[in-house]
Amino acid sequence: MNLTLKIWRQKGSNVKGKLVAYNVADISEHMSFLEMMDVLNEQLVNSGEEPVAFDHDCREGICGSCSMYINGRAHGPDGGITTCQLHMRTFKDGDTIIVEPWRAKAFPVVKDLVVDRSAFDRIQQAGGYISVNTSGNTQDANAIPIPKLNADLAMDAATCIGCGACVAACKNASASLFVAAKVSQYALLPQGQVEANDRVINMVDQMDAEGFGSCTNTGACSAECPKDISLENIARMNREYMRAKAVTK
Repeated sequence: MNLTLKIWRQKGSNVKGKLVAYNVADISEHMSFLEMMDVLNEQLVNSGEEPVAFDHDCREGICGSCSMYINGRAHGPDGGITTCQLHMRTFKDGDTIIVEPWRAKAFPVVKDLVVDRSAFDRIQQAGGYISVNTSGNTQDANAIPIPKLNADLAMDAATCIGCGACVAACKNASASLFVAAKVSQYALLPQGQVEANDRVINMVDQMDAEGFGSCTNTGACSAECPKDISLENIARMNREYMRAKAVTK
């Protein structure tokens, strides 16, 4: 395939960016989107130009670092996948593809398509852990009976990879789905009850402090989530938050 790429180029968060057009030729439909970006960067390097900066690590749909906003959708036009799992057979010969970084106040651009998502790390540090002592006191996995439904829901929430697609897809740049997933995976299990009240209050407060927008339940976050995290988690987070506030008054 021969394609036209319009890619956001920006040297830093305090520098004005712009879309720059590039042409790439002989792209195989079997390539992943990141492999196609590798071809472009090799082309740029060989011509003495600066390659496009983009984030990636495992390229297996696990780490979530390959965050690109492609043709107006987080991770591209396919559903339930990350950018590294997007294949070029999704596009047609002669297509123009627009590639941008996540757009959010809390995700400042580092360079080109790379954004600083350390806000997510700080939210997790505010409460996304349990303090149960397991050192030398490890219990058998079946020692604490947990209803099958709760275990399944907790596992579903825990599949969140923190890629930030929910923020990029939301018109308010809300991180509610991410925070709700992290709250839910512990709220559903007995091990997470030790600091449940502090957890949800601290994580929601940190989310607000980072500058993410409010949730207005439009559902774009869940629709674009590569791990299909359910909106039910946001409802659970809100219930947990209201209960915690009532208890800690």
